[in-house]
Amino acid sequence: MMSPEASERLLALPSVESYQAAFRGATGVSLKAVPPRGSGAGSRLGFAQNGFCALLAGAPGGCGPCGEAEACAHQSAARKLLPQQLNCFAGLTVSAMPVLAGGCHVATLLGGQVFRREPTERDFLLVMKMAGRERDGRWQEQARRAYFQTPVLPVDRFQAVMHMMELFAHFLGSVAGKQLIATSASEPHPVAKAKEYVQAHAEEPITHAQVVQHVHMSRFYFCKLFKKATGMTLTEYVARVRVEKAKALLADPTLRISEVVFAAGFGSIPQFNLVFKRHVGKAPTDYRAELRTAPPFS
Repeated sequence: MMSPEASERLLALPSVESYQAAFRGATGVSLKAVPPRGSGAGSRLGFAQNGFCALLAGAPGGCGPCGEAEACAHQSAARKLLPQQLNCFAGLTVSAMPVLAGGCHVATLLGGQVFRREPTERDFLLVMKMAGRERDGRWQEQARRAYFQTPVLPVDRFQAVMHMMELFAHFLGSVAGKQLIATSASEPHPVAKAKEYVQAHAEEPITHAQVVQHVHMSRFYFCKLFKKATGMTLTEYVARVRVEKAKALLADPTLRISEVVFAAGFGSIPQFNLVFKRHVGKAPTDYRAELRTAPPFS
């Protein structure tokens, strides 16, 4: 589990804002990285991203159902840990792509407010009726222009957009994995000191007794403090540090898997395979194979 503070740091990275802007410039589709769970404007794509949605949000029947569709896509992605697409009552599609780090859901990419097929005048008039504005001629003309300017993504373009979201989700997940084990100035000193000890001795056997002696605390209070500050037990943290080290070593094609296992601090190959797959979601050999075809920014 990533702490709220770590999640905020992840979403505030300059690369996130830059990619969101570049994504919209290249595809015409809005994209926003949001916290894994939560409510409020910071957890939504928002109506201002689409001119028609912005107008519809002020209509009697518009705002609530649109927000519900977006929230439902977000919640479904968090629950299933798989990409989700939902249509709002106006026929616009919103997509939600979970960002995973070490098996944890650390963020969600929301994208869309697009049509999957060319809209018709009949579609537009039906939406106006549902929105309760079918008799408002002036507002309807504004809405018509915005409605028919909404991006339309046929199957091939939609799949390409989803693939771009998936690639960025992998990148963010990789960054988040490093953040999960990094020290932070806001952490209690014993927690930061314990993290530094683990990172310096990851290739060696590490026990709770060694760590609590290093930070000069009782085991009970240290475990409670560490869990509260990081969302992990010390054992889980040690495993994450070793997995991140293994991922870096696997990038070297000259190293055998057995060499990676012991250099990263794992006691045996079966243990390594089990822990690596639990945290990364794939076997070490599959991870290494994917590195050869990974996009440049990952």
